[in-house]
Amino acid sequence: MSKRVLVPIADGSEEIETTCITDTLVRFGASVTIASVKPDGTLLCKMSRGIQVQADTTIEEAVKEEWDLVALPGGMPGAEHLRDSKPLVDLLRKQKESGKLYGAICAAPAVVLATHGLIPEGGSATCYPAPGFREKLASAESNEDVVVSDNMTTSQGPATAVDFALQLGEHLYGKGKRDEIAKGMLVK
Repeated sequence: MSKRVLVPIADGSEEIETTCITDTLVRFGASVTIASVKPDGTLLCKMSRGIQVQADTTIEEAVKEEWDLVALPGGMPGAEHLRDSKPLVDLLRKQKESGKLYGAICAAPAVVLATHGLIPEGGSATCYPAPGFREKLASAESNEDVVVSDNMTTSQGPATAVDFALQLGEHLYGKGKRDEIAKGMLVK
């Protein structure tokens, strides 16, 4: 059965993380939708290193649907744009409260999840290891590459994006499928 995954993006989102999440989860068999959070409804986003990515839909349309997983890429100022998207934050709260999966990588765990109280109480999280981000995680901070806490998964950045995406895929499809996809991707 195909799982439904939403990957919200904005101007300044990190392109390696966006592509890793999207590509890896499609390999698992997920139906992945990229949604732009741009307030003017524009679908074309200029990513953090200048690559342009065309979203499939707007966040306003995406929040009308149910998602098995919502996965946020990092990047700056992309994570700030995600943080400031009320429809996205409302959707993330809904995912958390209903026990559905959500995740974030790089700057997004600190900038989006921590800012809006979306890290599970007593849980742990990781993010890009830079001053200003780590402090936002406070007592929840972990130095692991990928951290699972309840229905939330977080990761550090571009170099950990494949492991992050594989973990998300494992949540959706199981360890056997993760091992199969990792082998096909030549992940050691």
